[in-house]
Amino acid sequence: MSILQEISKLSQEMDTALSSVDNRMKAEEFKGKYLSRKGEIAGLFKFMGQVSAEKRPAVGKALQELKDGFQAKFDARWEALTAAAAARPQVDLTLPGKHRPRGGLHVLTQLENEITSIFKRMGFAIERGPEVESVLFNFDALNTPEWHPARDETDTFYITDDLLLRTETSPSQIRGMLKKAPPIRFIAPGRVYRNDKPDPSHSPMFNQVEGLYVDVRVTMADLKGTLLEFYRALLGKNTNIRFRPHYFPFTEPSAEVDVTCFLCAGKGCRACKNSGWMEMGGSGLVHPNVFLSVCKLRGDEVYHPEKVTGYAFGLGIERLAMLRYGVPDIRMFYENDLRFLGQLN
Repeated sequence: MSILQEISKLSQEMDTALSSVDNRMKAEEFKGKYLSRKGEIAGLFKFMGQVSAEKRPAVGKALQELKDGFQAKFDARWEALTAAAAARPQVDLTLPGKHRPRGGLHVLTQLENEITSIFKRMGFAIERGPEVESVLFNFDALNTPEWHPARDETDTFYITDDLLLRTETSPSQIRGMLKKAPPIRFIAPGRVYRNDKPDPSHSPMFNQVEGLYVDVRVTMADLKGTLLEFYRALLGKNTNIRFRPHYFPFTEPSAEVDVTCFLCAGKGCRACKNSGWMEMGGSGLVHPNVFLSVCKLRGDEVYHPEKVTGYAFGLGIERLAMLRYGVPDIRMFYENDLRFLGQLN
């Protein structure tokens, strides 16, 4: 095959190759294979010494036209590809990926959701009331007389003489009984407010979950059985509870609820002060005066204490979270330190 035939064959090959160049990477490959100093065209120029003198001008002209022609075609294709790439967003695939941290629910919200989920499985509804509450619902209807310390301005945030930031979620129990006749069974989670100076164990705002069950012949045995099943679902099947006599104005009899220390399994440790028990919250049978207040507000006798009985209980979510996760200071839940919250999320 003569060199002119080689030139013609290479021209056809380059036409086919250039037509398939649709990105700058393929363009670089084309340039390296055909147009570089070690490319196919440069290789043909090396044979010029073997061409006879009479054919050398024609062969040289053909080779130069081949080189110049395809250089022009390549430059045009390169400019087109560059313009198309500039019109698209540039992504450098060699750069490391950006870390996009995943958000999550606050640990107190997670714990509240876990608690409500357990009670829902036990047949309890969810009742939520206003955080700005009336004195009637927060104190009067809950058998809390005017001389009670909780009604003092040093313990409660008053907005007006008749409005305050609720000190318990117990007003939701009154509102729930006003909505529906017995039997009734629900829990009332939410924020509550006390006029406390912030310290490692106190906060002017914290979260509670209270529960109420009213029906005929409800006893302390029903209360203990419900709380036992709840704490076993929350803390483990080997958890036990005990009642200690206490005083609450809206229950009678009243009891503090202790659970087996879930850190030492009741053997005694620093967290439970070597007692094997942890205090969780209050409970008791609904005071007859609370039922009488509801009857007065409803204008009927469906909640008369001679017709129904019921139990109520409550627990603090922050206290449970502190014990569960070993958090030494309640204020850490509200400081929004993502390093701390991320450990519990």
